[in-house]
Amino acid sequence: MKASVRTVRLELAEPLRISRSTMSAREAVWLTVEHDGLRGHGEAVTSVYYGLDAQTLQGLFASVGTSLGRFPDPESALEAVRAGELAAGDTPPAVTAAVDAALLDLVGKRAGRPVHRLLGAERAPAAATARTIGITSPVRAAAEARCLAASGFEVIKVKAGTPDAEDDVERVRVIRDAAPRVRLLLDPNGAWSTAQATALLPRFADLGVEAVEQPLAPGDPDALGSLAEKSPLQIIADEDAIDFEDARRLAGRVQGINVKLAKCGGVHAALRIAELLDGSGTELMLGCLTASSLGLAPAVHLANRARWADLDGHLLLAHDPWTGIGGEDGFVRAGALPGLGVELREVGREDVA
Repeated sequence: MKASVRTVRLELAEPLRISRSTMSAREAVWLTVEHDGLRGHGEAVTSVYYGLDAQTLQGLFASVGTSLGRFPDPESALEAVRAGELAAGDTPPAVTAAVDAALLDLVGKRAGRPVHRLLGAERAPAAATARTIGITSPVRAAAEARCLAASGFEVIKVKAGTPDAEDDVERVRVIRDAAPRVRLLLDPNGAWSTAQATALLPRFADLGVEAVEQPLAPGDPDALGSLAEKSPLQIIADEDAIDFEDARRLAGRVQGINVKLAKCGGVHAALRIAELLDGSGTELMLGCLTASSLGLAPAVHLANRARWADLDGHLLLAHDPWTGIGGEDGFVRAGALPGLGVELREVGREDVA
């Protein structure tokens, strides 16, 4: 097997503001693994929050590519990923997730089967995905919500955590008025204190919000669990639930855990967490970073295992260089093509680093 990498810039259709930052673009590094004339692809995206830039990702992929050379075929390499034996212990989860995805894509193509069938699901997963509305003016938020509901979206996630909480309340109120039938999720990205959350959660419950992601600053999962015990809304851990051990500590204490492949280490790591949560009273949410359809596809193949799907990262882009998982009508779908089921569109030279 041989591996290669390619870096592209992903521009957002419009800047996305959350409580801690505003993002207008990010870089994606694509890993391609080739064997016997077939290629599998995976993607990792840069992240200030996780301390990953494009140069770092390229170097890590180069190291993993060298390791892949010792395996006779992609199936044995995929088994090593599943067993946690391919990459070094300090390899970032986003890199492991991309390697896992590329090998799943390649193994699926070699077997002539889509990834979800490799993982034991006979029916192609499909899920109503949440669509994010960032921190913006009430007028703009209402217009976006109205448009999304008309396009078929059943779930809207509203970013929160502004310095004045009344701004958040007003944004949710106008979104509810503009799209009265959609399910609402809220995400302050850890911006609230316990006192703020305790005061605000009943108000958002009155506005019909279903669940809130990571209302408290990460680092104190006990506080999050205590808040969940008395919250009128379902509490979903995100930044406090990075890996399996985090999930184990929170299972049964919060109502949901947002599993992102880039933070937990990929499809097989996510499956371990899903198995852990089964029957615990804590349900699975599948989340994502802003990425292309290539980066989202592995999670889409798991979508039938989740209570909530928040897999809209590719929909936030001005131009998605890959296609194959849909989402424009509010539903992401794993196709029947072998592997991940995504295909590369034409990428202009100006987009390639």
